[in-house]
Amino acid sequence: MRRAVFGAMALGGGGIGAMRWYTARRTRARAGRQGARWLTVTINRRPEEVVPDGRLPEPLARLGDTIEVQVREAPGDRGTELGARPVLQAPTGVDQVLARLGGEDPRQAVRRALRESKCLIETGEVLRPEPLGPRRPVPAGRTADLAARRGGEGRP
Repeated sequence: MRRAVFGAMALGGGGIGAMRWYTARRTRARAGRQGARWLTVTINRRPEEVVPDGRLPEPLARLGDTIEVQVREAPGDRGTELGARPVLQAPTGVDQVLARLGGEDPRQAVRRALRESKCLIETGEVLRPEPLGPRRPVPAGRTADLAARRGGEGRP
């Protein structure tokens, strides 16, 4: 009897897992047909200051027609939400991992442009971290260096 109960539980758990996988797959496929998801930053300024006369901030304007942009007031009177998404279909699966490692994922450029736009609008300049001093070349340090280069944070 115990075997039957555990067998039924395992079968039910497997069925639930399969259903979740199938539902997630359909949701991702549907989202892929509608385009990439919006990447958004909240800027502590009024919408008129974020896009004066309808002109995008320079980091976003550099991307030109490769992105869609939306500007709206943030909920609770907390500034402005500036959102952007790439027009081109982003890679998925293994191609996505390879594109991100190679620095060719279009979402990385949009993220960087949004981050730079926020800094530029709020402070008047694009803030960059100061380079770290000399370090011992250990595997963790190499991994951190690679991540900083890919993210654009380690560049002067």
